[in-house]
Amino acid sequence: MKATVYETFGGPIEVVTVPDPSPPPGGVVLEMEANGVCRSDWHAWMGHDATIQLPHVPGHEMAGMIAAIADDVEGFSIGDRVTVPFVLGCGYCNECDSGNQQICDNQYQPGFTGWGAMAQYVALPYASGNLVRLPPEMSAEAAAGLGCRFSTAYRAVADTGAVKNGSTLVVWGCGGVGLSCVAIGAALGAVVVAVDINEGALDLARSLGAAFTVLSTPESGDVAAVLDHLQGGADVSIDALGSEQTAVASWRCLRKRGRHIQVGLMIGEASNGRLPMDLLHSNEISIHGVHGMQAWQYQPMFDLIASGRVSPGALITEEVDLYRGAEYLASMGSFSGTGITIVNDFSGTVA
Repeated sequence: MKATVYETFGGPIEVVTVPDPSPPPGGVVLEMEANGVCRSDWHAWMGHDATIQLPHVPGHEMAGMIAAIADDVEGFSIGDRVTVPFVLGCGYCNECDSGNQQICDNQYQPGFTGWGAMAQYVALPYASGNLVRLPPEMSAEAAAGLGCRFSTAYRAVADTGAVKNGSTLVVWGCGGVGLSCVAIGAALGAVVVAVDINEGALDLARSLGAAFTVLSTPESGDVAAVLDHLQGGADVSIDALGSEQTAVASWRCLRKRGRHIQVGLMIGEASNGRLPMDLLHSNEISIHGVHGMQAWQYQPMFDLIASGRVSPGALITEEVDLYRGAEYLASMGSFSGTGITIVNDFSGTVA
């Protein structure tokens, strides 16, 4: 098969021929129809994830068709169109038993702990508890972002954040996951304030339902600018970027007993940043992390999409082949793009 491969961290990302995979025990092989290029893949390529073994194939936001299946997989058949969460739970540890497969003790993450979906085929373990059958009307491109950015945003906003009609929600960073938070929050009836350094990203946020936007600059006084649009602060604030600056700003814009939700990855020095702990007790704010969403929680998200109030496809700004996907992945350190880029041509031939 053709696959996108790198052999050194930060080194060349190339489309090469590698052996076709076989289904592991309890697993399947998917033929790829679409895969989202996510900034988490860039972090992995840069060497920020200790689980990566080289050489490596990135990609964890996938939609595809079951091409091969192990004998012990129940409930699915060859030809089924499916997606999966980016964390596959083992099904038997304490966390899986409690329904929290997204923090499984023995988790498998395609594109991180194993080869991913920027390839013609991908092999996945733990299939029975993690495969999610796609609605017939959902395109592969729209489904590709569900495994990471959109589903993570849904859980952050609708579940952990408990956002409802009339809530106030601030989203710091309008990349793929931030824009998903904006769209889902607006669909649930929240007053959404979107913050970003890119006016193009804010234009897209407004088109997805943001009531207010704040262009972040060193001189802008971000928190004050956000609070100008809110009375008493936000009910929920989400750091969708992952930096000390955005996390602190998120805490500071909350009303009393508000919720801060950390979705953006904190890497290196940012993970040891100084946060305003005085607000934790004086304002009784609460802090939550969100690490994806379990397969069994997908149906309410599908129901919201089916209602027409939100469309994951609206976040897609570019569809590319494997070669362009590799180039785009390598460029993601600059925050230059907007929306979500999807690989949907896996032929591995130069156009």
